[in-house]
Amino acid sequence: MAENKATTEVATKTIRVALAQMNPRVGDLRGNADSILEFTRQAVEKHADVVVFPELALTGYPPEDLLYKSAFQQSAQEAMAEIVRNTQGVVSVVGFAEAEEGLYNAAAVIHNGSFVAAYRKCALPNYGVFDEKRYFYKGLGAQVFLLDTVRFGINICEDIWLDDGPALAQTALGAAQLILVLNASPYDRGKLREREEILAQRARSLGCAICYVNTVGAQDDLVFDGQSLIVGANGATLARARAFEEQLLVADVALLEDNSDGSSDSASEALPQQLDNSLRVETIVLPGSLQRNLQPVIPGIVPPLDELEEAYQALMVGTRDYVRKNSFPSVILGLSGGIDSALTLAVACDALGPERVTAVSMPGRFTSAETRKDAEHVADNFGVRFLELPIDGIFESYQVELEELFKDGGPGLAYENLQARIRGNLLMALSNKESSLVLTCGNKSEMAVGYATLYGDMAGGFAVLKDVYKTLVWKLARWRNRDSEVIPPSIIHRAPSAELRPGQKDTDSLPPYDILDGILLRHIEGDQGVEAIVSQGFDRDTVLRVVRLVRASEYKRAQAPPGVRITSKAFGSDWRMPLTNAFRDGDL
Repeated sequence: MAENKATTEVATKTIRVALAQMNPRVGDLRGNADSILEFTRQAVEKHADVVVFPELALTGYPPEDLLYKSAFQQSAQEAMAEIVRNTQGVVSVVGFAEAEEGLYNAAAVIHNGSFVAAYRKCALPNYGVFDEKRYFYKGLGAQVFLLDTVRFGINICEDIWLDDGPALAQTALGAAQLILVLNASPYDRGKLREREEILAQRARSLGCAICYVNTVGAQDDLVFDGQSLIVGANGATLARARAFEEQLLVADVALLEDNSDGSSDSASEALPQQLDNSLRVETIVLPGSLQRNLQPVIPGIVPPLDELEEAYQALMVGTRDYVRKNSFPSVILGLSGGIDSALTLAVACDALGPERVTAVSMPGRFTSAETRKDAEHVADNFGVRFLELPIDGIFESYQVELEELFKDGGPGLAYENLQARIRGNLLMALSNKESSLVLTCGNKSEMAVGYATLYGDMAGGFAVLKDVYKTLVWKLARWRNRDSEVIPPSIIHRAPSAELRPGQKDTDSLPPYDILDGILLRHIEGDQGVEAIVSQGFDRDTVLRVVRLVRASEYKRAQAPPGVRITSKAFGSDWRMPLTNAFRDGDL
């Protein structure tokens, strides 16, 4: 990624841009409007010429079927009218849902108490977690706004990724020197590098600067990392905002006299081959002048987080915002003494504070003394409320009731799952009593192959590790121990076990996790079939077995709680396989 490279172009003017990296709450029109106005006030104090807000900042992203509700549309219009009335002294670009002979994902351009125009998103993503064609019409305009001597265009998220999209029309036909990009770009691991590389390439090809503002915070399973960017016309990263935090990033952005850098891939030369001729370009003049004679603002480039810290922060933000935005006073989880529940406890405490976390140990007849001790130890290390509720008495009463039914064959798996379901019932009882959200502790590897009990360890309201493979669980636990061993080493090093029968180990039922995760990563994120995975050195029988388990577990995952998404393909909106499916594994 290019950072702070000396530009060879001659910058002839600057414009002060404020990027309002905010954390909206879906449906909280009043609260979001207040945040927009507060950021606007701060931008005016910083003498910004333009303040830019994220995609659908007013409604929150994604608003989904709220958009169909007439009362919601009306309330959104009223909130936007209040924003317009109270915006003075700066050009404000606000993401909102425009209801005008259909719905549009739009950006309102507001200036001195007037709604000047709306830019409508042209490229509507309809893959993975995105479902925008369900709600929005495609925009066909690509306005260029003239403020004093600066010409800028607006894009919304997916628009900027298109080679022949609105930014090309705005620079080639409208001579735009700057593109402002509103985004609600969900986090997944490695996304920042990809994002910066694409923006750098786009800035160079268009010959203009790009200001990219991203949402921050979480909504249901999606996490937004912020890390808003300003990229110069030469592709150099000039500014980067913090990860996972609200921030007003203010910078004086140097602009070229025109939109061509004289290179062979300039926008004007690309025009005949690439331009989407359906886009209409209109120039809109904004009255007023740029701020003059100000002390220059040169923001720093916040360094990116390392890979493990970034993933851990995403888990924290996803957990914190789900609890906070849904008004749960506290959380509760089953603390087994294993690594998954220990890491879940760590994330919950770091996200919410230990005073809002209750850990419950529920030992049974197969629980080892070591795991029982470790559960208490890790709870003490984090300073949480700790309860111990043995399940053996309840388990025995079930055995008595079921003895006659099971006399012809051993109870086997049914009794193993029964223990997990007893624990789920105890947690849900405490949840009902205290209005506390139950956090489940299962990881992605287990969820993928169905190594979990419906209405047992899957019972709960939010799954912190739902998109975290087991091998990553170990890495994150070690990372969390970087300063002090709050997660006891014995938890990290002990062979994983559900402890539902004597001497049980996860490897009795599953391949070793390094092999399992290697297969799952290729099959789930990589969409690779059996033959492709086998060709990479994996045992055919093992691959077939894993793929069959993934398919057979769809019905379980359909009943699992939401959880934090940190990969490019999480179970849920990213993964839409039919529950009833006769397609054969060998054909994959």
